[in-house]
Amino acid sequence: MKFALGLLFVSLSFVLMVPAAKLTADGKVGPLWLVALFFLQTVGEMLLSPVGLSTMTKLAPQRLVGLVMGIWFLAAALGNKLAGVLAGEFKSENATELANFFWHQALIVGGCTVVLLALVPWVKKLMGGVR
Repeated sequence: MKFALGLLFVSLSFVLMVPAAKLTADGKVGPLWLVALFFLQTVGEMLLSPVGLSTMTKLAPQRLVGLVMGIWFLAAALGNKLAGVLAGEFKSENATELANFFWHQALIVGGCTVVLLALVPWVKKLMGGVR
């Protein structure tokens, strides 16, 4: 459930950037937009990372804990690479296109949140007594 809440905060951070992107055309965007963005993304990260690391160590076979932890960090590295590739492909100076870019990111992460929320009961059942 904390994973889903973490994704929700990340999705909200992208929704927050939609009006900020529209304000860039008028030069009215200030640094507090970034503070709010980083706050929402940090809350999301704090819900994802500790729970993920704990879950990996609890569910991995004893002799494969190091490998599974490495896979967890590799997945994070690949996500960062994907984020860089997506952002690097965006070349527009148009504020509307920038706002649409953030809106699409919010919808994708929001969709993943809904899918994860739907899977919560099934995942809890699969985990058995692991807390």
